[in-house]
Amino acid sequence: MSDQAAPADDAHGVDEVAAAVLTASRLLVAISARSLAAVEGTVTLPQFRLLVVLSSQGPLKLVTLAALLGVNPSTATRMAERLAATGLVDRKASPDSGREVRIELTAAGRCIVDDVTARRRARITEIVARMPPAHRHALVAALRAFTEAGGEPQATSLAPLGWT
Repeated sequence: MSDQAAPADDAHGVDEVAAAVLTASRLLVAISARSLAAVEGTVTLPQFRLLVVLSSQGPLKLVTLAALLGVNPSTATRMAERLAATGLVDRKASPDSGREVRIELTAAGRCIVDDVTARRRARITEIVARMPPAHRHALVAALRAFTEAGGEPQATSLAPLGWT
């Protein structure tokens, strides 16, 4: 076999993996959407993302929160104001500077994150339980390699990530 055959095989393998990951991501998005439906009307998906970031990171300056969410500070401010109005986050002056605002999760906000996360985990557990044990082990190895290749740090615990 010539050296020219290897890149074509590698390209096919990459395409096959990409297609499998895309299919799996559709399943995970569907699970996420269904778990959020339970709190529909309470928070939007972007607002839930903000709650999860606070759940995993703790209280944050507004600018830091905006950066982690990938939004403008003005967008993060509006989101935080809406969530504060519903009692899901608190906005407080930073102890370091009176000009900075820190956003923190309230007990009610934590309950929403925990509820949605529990629904996700239960559904994912149901699906994983239907897999043969050898496939489960292979999936763990593959997902770890995938997240490592994507630059995502390995989770030492599910709780700090909002995956309790």
